[in-house]
Formats: sequence, C-alpha cells, structure tokens
Amino acid sequence: MTAPENLVPSSNPAQEGPVRVRFAPSPTGSLHVGGGRTALFNWLFAHGEARRQGKDGAFVLRIEDTDQKRFVQDATQGIFDALGWFGLTWDEGPDRGGPYGPYTQSERTTLYREHADRLIAQGQAYRCFCTPERLERVREEQRARKQPPGYDRHCRNLSATEVEENLTAGKSFVVRFATPLEGETRIVDLLRGEIVYQNENLEDLVLLKSDGFPTYHLANVVDDHLMAITHIMRGDEWISTAPLHVLLYGAFGWEVPALAHMPLILAPGGGKLSKRHGSTAMEEFRAQGYLPEALMNYLALLGWSFDGQTEIFSPEDLLEKFTLERVSPSPATFDYAKLRWFNAHYINHVLTLDDLAARVVPFLAAAGLVDSGASDPGHTDYPLVRDAAALLKDRLETLADAPDLMRSFLQDELEPYDPTLLVPKKLGVLETLDALVAVERVLDDGLDVADEVATEARLRGLAEELGLKAGQLFMPIRVAVTGRTQSPGLFETLRVTGTVRCRERIAAAIALLRDHGDETLTAD
Repeated sequence: MTAPENLVPSSNPAQEGPVRVRFAPSPTGSLHVGGGRTALFNWLFAHGEARRQGKDGAFVLRIEDTDQKRFVQDATQGIFDALGWFGLTWDEGPDRGGPYGPYTQSERTTLYREHADRLIAQGQAYRCFCTPERLERVREEQRARKQPPGYDRHCRNLSATEVEENLTAGKSFVVRFATPLEGETRIVDLLRGEIVYQNENLEDLVLLKSDGFPTYHLANVVDDHLMAITHIMRGDEWISTAPLHVLLYGAFGWEVPALAHMPLILAPGGGKLSKRHGSTAMEEFRAQGYLPEALMNYLALLGWSFDGQTEIFSPEDLLEKFTLERVSPSPATFDYAKLRWFNAHYINHVLTLDDLAARVVPFLAAAGLVDSGASDPGHTDYPLVRDAAALLKDRLETLADAPDLMRSFLQDELEPYDPTLLVPKKLGVLETLDALVAVERVLDDGLDVADEVATEARLRGLAEELGLKAGQLFMPIRVAVTGRTQSPGLFETLRVTGTVRCRERIAAAIALLRDHGDETLTAD
C-alpha cells in the first residue's frame, strides 16, 4: 500500500460547493470550554463563509458515543443545553435529523463494521488477537530497551488459516489498520501548512474495538465522508493521528476534506487548562453568571484576531468578520480576569436594562429573594428588580453577583450587621444615635425619598443643623439602610429602597445602637 501523498487539497473545497462542517463531541462529561471554542469556530466558518459565497453552509452536530466505558448518562442533553445557551444552532443533528443521519455514532455501528470488513478484504486492515496481557508485556520490554512503546504488529502477517482458527476458537480481536511501512504521508493543515510524516514511525492503530464499536479514527473518517463534510476543524490533539486518517481516506479511495487543527488553549501560567485553574465546563460558566455573548466574544479571541486591536464583537460581527486566515496556530492562554472584564462590559454597556433585569431573576430566585416569575414586567417585584439592576449594573461582574448586591433592596429585613459600622470616624455612639433619631424624625415628617433632589437637600440641611459634616450623617444612614459601608449613591439607594423600608431600617439601627449601649464604640 502506498501513501496517498496528494489527497489533502491545497485549495478550499468550499469554493466548489457549500461549506459543511461538523462539531463532534463525546458524551463523556460536561462540554469543555475548549470544545465550546471549537464549536464556535466551526459555526462561524460555516455560516460566515457561506454568506460570503452566497451559498448555504451547514453546521452539523454529531455525537461520538462509541467509547462506552466513559459514556455518561444525560451528557448528550448537557451538550445540547450548553450549545443552545451559548447561542449556537446546528442545521443537522440527533435532535433535528437531516439527510445524512443518524447523527449518533452508536446508531451507525453496522456501517463501521462494514467498512472495517472492506479494509480487511482489501488487505489494508487485519484482525489482531493479542491479549491485553501480551500488549502490556510488549510495552514493558520496549521500555526496558528504551524504545518508544507501541504495537509490534505481531498479528499483521497471520495466515488465513491462523486467523480462521482463532475465530473458530472464539478468540476476541480488534481490527487494526495496516499502515504502510515505507514512504511518507503528507497533510496540509490550513493553519500550519504542509506537515510530512515518515510512515515507518506510524503505528497500526486500532480501528474497531473488541466490543464491535469503532475507534475515533475509523468512525470520524467514515462519517465525515458520508456526511459530505468539506472542512474538518478540530483540536490540535488530533494532529499526530491526522496522517492515519489521510491514509484511511486513501484506502477507501475518498477525497480528504480540508484540515484545520485549532490552537491549544493553555491555562494561566502554561500547561493544560484544568479544574485546578478554575471553571472549565461551559455549564459552569453559565451557572456562575457569565453571559453567553460575553463568553462567545472572549473565546473567539482565543486564537483569532480581526485587526489586533478591536475586542468587542457581537455574534453578528463575528459572523461577518471571522475567517480562518486570521486564526493563529499558536496556543492561546485562558485569562479568567479578562473574561470577567468582558462580562462586566456586556452587563454594563450592551444589555438593555429590561434584558439585564430578566437575566438576573433566576439567580435572585435561587437565592430566595424573588420568585421565578419576577422577570415578567407585569410581576409585582419586577419594577424593584429593574430599579436595583439599574442602580447596581456597573458593580456586577457576573449575574451571580446580583443576589449579594441586591439583597438589601429585595428583603424586608437586613441581614445582621456589626453595629460598630454605624458609627463614623470622629463621632461617638450617642452622637450617632442623635443623628439617626433626627433622620427618623425627618422621615416621619413626610420626607419622600422617591424625590432624590429634595432628599439630598433636606439631609444636607439636617447635617448643618446637627453641626456634622455631610459624610458623618450619610455614613450611618447608608449602613442603616443597606447593612454595608459601601453602596451606590446614597440618594439613589434611598429611592430604590423606598420610604417605608428606609424608615423601618433607621428605627432598627437606632434600636441596635441603644441595645449595644457602649460608648467605647467611638471610632478612631
């Protein structure tokens, strides 16, 4: 068998027909953020490239569930949910159907076996009856000789009689590809250019496992061809086995789709991004209050750049501007702080106030602050949620920050706080009590905190009457109303809190100080 050196096209096949790409995750757990980035690049290329060509592109979702030992129940639905939340829609897939289904590999096993049998009949694959014990022994011997571990092709030259005897005896077997032992195999990566592999350094990798399920190598080649995939855009961990895939295409007599291996995403400080660095699953970013638009914008810039300067891109901008030519093969580093910056920017500058209010409600509801219907403008809590969101949006980095920051506006009673916080610098407990009693009296006299201008004028006047600096009066009011020493503008905070709650909380603060009754609370 000679190596097919000319099978990877140097030109873009999409120029001759519609772009068809696929994202093919394995349901072995939550969808990794690196997988999310690969899906994004495929989606952008399929639809952005199609627009520029005036053709219909297709983004295909295929579930590669042939690794039954690592299969996780409900992981497929988790992939659907994560991609849907992320804003990616697929044109064909297990839940949508399409002309090339089924799109779940466990439903296509007969197809893979037929193709494996075809390779065996052609003399380009063979049955391997080696036991796991023998394979481990071979590896140990190779390591002892300081040789790279790999299969020694023990079963490659079994006679037809030996094969038949083993089958008759019921021996378990896998099917391996008969890799050419001489020559070289060339691939053309759209990001990296031509890569040459010496065939003598390639292994006879397993195509069909003993349980009858295919390995990735066989299944993805068969499916990509039969599903008319024009571009294979996947993680760079598959570069080392790309020559095997090219050889498989040659063995079947098929044309190889264009190949592009996406740049690796590194952890801060280098190395593989893992849970010890922070969140890695798409569902975790969702649960932590990241916006899908912000995450999409950030992930797009991990390996791709438009002009080296522009950072903010809406999904529509990305569809218009994304090209493979501007994807770098160099690894990109995941920066959690930068992602938070993107998220805060979208919360504060991109979302409408009504949209922000609706998006924080699930987090507020989970904290027991409102019910889940509060995102409806007709709900009684909606105006308060909206006002609080308007007041605090520039302090939100994620939606998950909302319950803590908005709690004082949405609860009738404050969480317990340290009474010493009520006493400002250079003021004693008794003076603070007198100041709060005076504020209580002003509220009882009819001050309506809904009028920020009138409230500010009256409280500044009160500070002068008491012989206090404005800050000395405003600090105990702020703490009494919010339970914190920091909040948005005081008069905005009073307005959103409402006159009734302000009066109740000032009275509670007075009682708290009286109960404490310790003159030593005077701050230095």
